Amino acid sequence: MDTRARLSLVTAGIAGSAVLVALPANAASPADGPTVSVADADNIAGFWFRSNNKALKAATQWGPDAETVAKVAKLSSKGGPSADGKAGTVSPTGPGGQAGTSKNINIPKTLGKVFFRKNGKTHWCSASSIQAKYKNLVATAGHCVFDTDDNDHMLDQWIFVPGYYQGKSPWGVYVAKQGFTHYDFDVYEDYDRDYAFVTVYNGVKFNATKAVSEKQYKAHDGLRWRDKGKWWILTITDAGRLGDNVGGQGLAYNQKVGAGAVYAFGYPAARHPDGNKAFTGVTPKWCYGKPNREVTDASLKIEEQIAITCSMTPGADGGPWLLKYSNARRLGYVNGVTSAFADSNGNERIDKITSPYFDGETYDVYKAAASNWSGSIVKK
Repeated sequence: MDTRARLSLVTAGIAGSAVLVALPANAASPADGPTVSVADADNIAGFWFRSNNKALKAATQWGPDAETVAKVAKLSSKGGPSADGKAGTVSPTGPGGQAGTSKNINIPKTLGKVFFRKNGKTHWCSASSIQAKYKNLVATAGHCVFDTDDNDHMLDQWIFVPGYYQGKSPWGVYVAKQGFTHYDFDVYEDYDRDYAFVTVYNGVKFNATKAVSEKQYKAHDGLRWRDKGKWWILTITDAGRLGDNVGGQGLAYNQKVGAGAVYAFGYPAARHPDGNKAFTGVTPKWCYGKPNREVTDASLKIEEQIAITCSMTPGADGGPWLLKYSNARRLGYVNGVTSAFADSNGNERIDKITSPYFDGETYDVYKAAASNWSGSIVKK
């Protein structure tokens, strides 16, 4: 493994435009670059809110394995990735949650879906809020942020919705400001670096969508549009910072593989290769286990990923793997994100999910993102 941390900054635009800025290992701060402007973010929020959240409800799962499941070439308890430095953690923060009285696992409040557009269609991945200086950061898979089919572009109209359920956004919608991924994923589509950290603006909530007169429409200084011969307006309010509302998971890197079990959370939806549809994508699911040391898959340039036994299907892409998860606080340490899915025994059913190994370079990408301010998109 090349231990020099090579990062690149992926900046989003409403039309999908992006600029890549190489970031050297010893950079004191992230390189400045274009970001999603407040005006564009306002329009993005409006796109998802229109027509009673129709675009949210119509979205389908996203991922490289959404149609066919790549076979993992090798699963082994020997070899695999190794730490490139001292093990470290970033502590979680936030309100967490109250433990239930049952023995069931409490789903973290930080879990949600990221939504975006691709070729005119809306899609989702799974993701989580993660601790950052300004409580405004989301962790997910790199392929849920960077458009690998159209290099140098971030996926269009990207938002995060924590606690998403059937078109509902209980803590608001958070529009992306900047996305940060690893250089090797941006340039080489190397899934050993299939992770991303995205800063988001304060959340927004909509007050009402209603048809109005042309005069009222023209006087409205906010989101507005025409549809089916009518004039429509939408008013939104600031929902506050992501981390203040749902908390932020910690980060763990350079950890000994298999030393501790992880909980993997996500919204699985796709069918198994044999056609069985075990999940709907409506409700979050979880798996628990100790990661295996080595995963290889030439089709995705995977040489150093880790895996756990799990039957979740695509839609869970980008969901957090939480180490030392507290069921009472609903907080732990992100030590991976779901990257790929595997049928390891050839029975046409997914039985493994994989994640990049989080090492010192992962921490460098996280640091580049975690100190960036975003703010509100709502006009005062």
